[in-house]
Amino acid sequence: MWKSLGEAVLRYRFILLGLLLAGTVFMGWQASQVKLSYEFSRAIPTDNPKAADYQSFRNTFGEDGNLLVIGVETNKFFEKAFFEDYRRLESDIRRVSGVESILSVPAAVTLVKDEATEKLTALPVFPASVTTQASLDSAAALFRSLPFYRGLLYNPGAGAWLMGVGINGAILASPKRKEAVGKIVALADAFGAKHGLDVHLSGLPLIRTQVAVKIEKEMRLFTVGSLLLSALILLLFFRSLSATALSLAVVVIGVIWSFGTVHLLGYKITLLTALIPPLVVVIGIPNCIYFLNKYHTAYRDTGDKRAALVQMIAKMGVVTLFCNIAAAIGFAVFGLTKSAILKEFGVVAGINIMFLFVISLILIPAALSLLAAPKARHTRYLDNRILTGWLERLGAWSLHHRKAIYIGTLLVLALSSAGLFRLKSVGYIVDDLPKTDKIYTDLRFFEDRFGGVMPLEIVVDTRTPNGIRKYMLPAFNGIDSLSAYLGSRPDMARPMSVVEGLKFAKQAFFEGDSSQYSMPSEYDLPALAQYVSMRNGDSAASQSTFARLISRFIDSEKRQARVSVNMKDVGSARLPQILDSVRREANRYFDTSRYDVRLTGSSVTFLEGSRFIIHGLKESIFWAFLLIAACMLYLFRSVRILLCSLIPNLIPLVITAGVMGWAGVALKPSTVLVFSVTLGIAIDVTIRFLVNYKQSAAAAASVEDNVVGTIRSTGLSILYTSFVLIAGFVIFCFSGFGGTQSLGWLTSLTLVVATVANLTLLPALLINLSARKKVKE
Repeated sequence: MWKSLGEAVLRYRFILLGLLLAGTVFMGWQASQVKLSYEFSRAIPTDNPKAADYQSFRNTFGEDGNLLVIGVETNKFFEKAFFEDYRRLESDIRRVSGVESILSVPAAVTLVKDEATEKLTALPVFPASVTTQASLDSAAALFRSLPFYRGLLYNPGAGAWLMGVGINGAILASPKRKEAVGKIVALADAFGAKHGLDVHLSGLPLIRTQVAVKIEKEMRLFTVGSLLLSALILLLFFRSLSATALSLAVVVIGVIWSFGTVHLLGYKITLLTALIPPLVVVIGIPNCIYFLNKYHTAYRDTGDKRAALVQMIAKMGVVTLFCNIAAAIGFAVFGLTKSAILKEFGVVAGINIMFLFVISLILIPAALSLLAAPKARHTRYLDNRILTGWLERLGAWSLHHRKAIYIGTLLVLALSSAGLFRLKSVGYIVDDLPKTDKIYTDLRFFEDRFGGVMPLEIVVDTRTPNGIRKYMLPAFNGIDSLSAYLGSRPDMARPMSVVEGLKFAKQAFFEGDSSQYSMPSEYDLPALAQYVSMRNGDSAASQSTFARLISRFIDSEKRQARVSVNMKDVGSARLPQILDSVRREANRYFDTSRYDVRLTGSSVTFLEGSRFIIHGLKESIFWAFLLIAACMLYLFRSVRILLCSLIPNLIPLVITAGVMGWAGVALKPSTVLVFSVTLGIAIDVTIRFLVNYKQSAAAAASVEDNVVGTIRSTGLSILYTSFVLIAGFVIFCFSGFGGTQSLGWLTSLTLVVATVANLTLLPALLINLSARKKVKE
């Protein structure tokens, strides 16, 4: 079959090349339209209860993650020159397209009781123009007398000051976010440079945007870097510009098709799908090495170029097909998960690995048939004395030192198994960034001075329209008690709710007396009712400034109230404990027969997303193992060979997991990804070895001779392929994302161990199991 296919490929090579060219032009056009994703995470399926709660919250109250924060630390904030520049910064930021609101010290208002209208009027704390230092000092004193802003816009103990910039949700979901955030960052940096201050910026809009920019840069860098590195290795191996150019053409076409697939399927470039182009390069080069190595070997044996090409396809077609199927399975199993971001990654990677096989099968034989026959220098690598010497030693070890191989394997497994008990599962929102990255250090600034920037939303649902008004006093007292608990936690910022607005209103009602900043009593509320103006019948025109101020904390039906609090990036291990304690505390203050209390927000969806991804990845490893085992059983039709193939590929995974435990590398979405990916890639070496072993079995005098002969004939291409794969993944170690770095060095480690295991343990197992089979017979 494969010999006939080889002859057909050569016979119809021009038609096939034309179809490949047309397909590449079409995919190139699709690739030119691919866009970058600006969504932070789509790890949770839409039917997940946590996702449903979050979507319900967004529909009712709007986005919770659209606030960009700017912080400075200085003791000269209320010096006239500095304050005026800070106000000018606010004014300039307000003019940036997409900025909807700004909460800052210069824009602070105080509430004043207007007895004539029985409304609370908001007046600026700071005059529009500060003429003297004395007038600024007077306004500053008024500002400091307003507890509403303490811990929200400034930290008096640390001398830290905060500005919150609300950005339009539609802008944040579009490429325009890059321009908007970029302008804000530039304005803040210019302000800092003028005053010699470190200006700190954080918040989900900034984190999401700058992470997306990093993804875009790294995608280009690693794609080009992997191409250059692969070209260098191929040139060193084959000493042929044409072979190198041909191999690069295969992977470049593969990269174009991968981008085209992303757009054709309606996807966008994410942190995961950005890895696919360089992965296509890394996985595509071994296809080229397998084909070229067999072509050179066959040509040296036959001296006939056409016969060598047919033999290349006949012998390597099935090997390359099943190698690509195994690698595709390692990625495609992610498509079985319910996580959108994982599904997209798995589907695109799986499809394009199979595309690589088709591209290689068409382009390599067709191009080689049109090129001149290889010269002696092109096949000189087949006689590499250093590598062939090592392969001879490996063959001798398989024959004479099998016990040492088994003992060494068991000892390494024992040490790795001990490391497994040290593995921890924990993830952070920004832990994929280096600790020295400004995004990370600025986040820590806001955590230390203001309690954090990660949104947590607590929704108190009275289950009935107008329930907030009906159960006003118990509901507000419950919110106040819960807020006091949240504010006392070291991992949370000061919470905001309608109750803080009521306290502000009470202070205004008592002529600005700061000692009156407290929850109104049942005696205070009737007097405040007219000023607060919470009646359903109020028109938009008649609503007080205060009512508009607090409307974002109560829904339009007055059925639900929200408590908004920012928290530290505490990690997925601590976050469930914190949420459980908050939930227990909420149940103390709200009767569960009357109220529903839901915890949602970006912090909760992050935790649920991490759990969902890790569970999905663990499940994908199981499916990858099962499907690859089925392929191996179909290919070799032997349970004995199936066992021989799986053991050398499971051991590297155990060793890698053990190394993670000893090295303190946590299990998180980016590191769990390693296992199913490497299982799919490492099995290629096993398939290459066992297919050759099976093809040579009839002509070999004994199992031992067949094993040694297989090591000699396949070892060289296995080593070259492993070099390319390892080098290709090592390049990810230079990423600015910790997860991508982990993918690089952990995958490289697994591939090193898998190569060694397949050239030592696999031959030893074949010899021993074959000997046992003969004894039974």
